[in-house]
Amino acid sequence: MPIAPKPGSALLIVGHGSTENPDSSTPYFDHADEIRRRGLFHEVHCCFWKEEPSMREARFLIDAPEVYIVPDFISEGYFTQDVIPREFELDGPTTHRHGKTWHYTLPVGVHDSMTGLLLRRAREVAPEVDPAETTLFIVGHGTGLNQNSTKAVRDQAERIAQSGAGYARVLDAYMEEAPFIADWHEIAETPSVVVVPFFISDGLHSYQDIPVLLGIETEVGPAASQREVFRHNPHQLRGKTLYYSSAIGTERLMADVILDQIADFDRTHRP
Repeated sequence: MPIAPKPGSALLIVGHGSTENPDSSTPYFDHADEIRRRGLFHEVHCCFWKEEPSMREARFLIDAPEVYIVPDFISEGYFTQDVIPREFELDGPTTHRHGKTWHYTLPVGVHDSMTGLLLRRAREVAPEVDPAETTLFIVGHGTGLNQNSTKAVRDQAERIAQSGAGYARVLDAYMEEAPFIADWHEIAETPSVVVVPFFISDGLHSYQDIPVLLGIETEVGPAASQREVFRHNPHQLRGKTLYYSSAIGTERLMADVILDQIADFDRTHRP
């Protein structure tokens, strides 16, 4: 359900950013442009942890007295629970500080509407496959530092499995913890396999690391802007037909998930 226009409010989309990959911030600006085009807010901005404009600079960019901060992150974890609240001096869902009212939503990746986007991406990358003969992998980074980093991936895999989409199996897998995506050919028992990276941007992981783990590439290649790895589907590997998609965060409809989080925030905290 579309949110009502908020002409007196600003939207601030917060991302991680990267000092190594020039393409990592592109989706965030794309999401901002799409929402700006709809004319719902007085102003729409982006800021980052590892790029400019920084989080600490962001409040000086905003004129509106009310600001919605939406973490454009896949999961709850260190950045959404510690870094962002610290940098913006937030003390709860709504904070009054520096002459403004700041509303802080949950990260986009934990929203229920992400399930539909993941299914859409899986169908787009492999439109001709029979789901009943296909294993769908939702791939995250994985880390021992915060269990929430895997929970969002696991939750989405479970939701898709229960959605009636018809895939033989829907599994979560990770780069750095079990179940490892590098073992995809041993885990999947179906002739077809679809892999969707559960990341916001096509950065070092989806363009460089995961293709090596899958066996598509033999060594880490150039950055995203120099690659066409997603245009060579399907890949015949290890006795199976493998389809590999770009990161889910590059989907244009991610703008709707951002707006959905704002709508949920208003229903929960501003009834």
